[in-house]
Amino acid sequence: MKMPSILIVEDEILIRMTAVLIVEDAGFRTVEAANSEEAIAVLEHATDIAAVFTDVNMPGRLDGLWLSRMIRERWPPIGLVVTSGRIGAENPGLMTGVLFLPKPYTPDQVTTALRSCAA
Repeated sequence: MKMPSILIVEDEILIRMTAVLIVEDAGFRTVEAANSEEAIAVLEHATDIAAVFTDVNMPGRLDGLWLSRMIRERWPPIGLVVTSGRIGAENPGLMTGVLFLPKPYTPDQVTTALRSCAA
């Protein structure tokens, strides 16, 4: 059985590499993007992305909250997990149905969140 792909969007390379390892250890395939623009480009061409795991704070004008809103509008079935070390789950920019993980997160938290939204 082919495992779903998870798009990991994180500008900090070491954090992104760690997230990739966590997600791959959980049995998912991964695709990486360093910012929202790259993530949209991936989503426009990929057909097997089950969920997006994105940081909120990224360089450029399009942050992870913008990305999550865009995904909801254009690809509603894709699951969303948003993470941040600067905002909390009560942030008004988070939409209903978006899972939030505060940084630092544990591998178990990431795995549980992705399994719940990428099924």
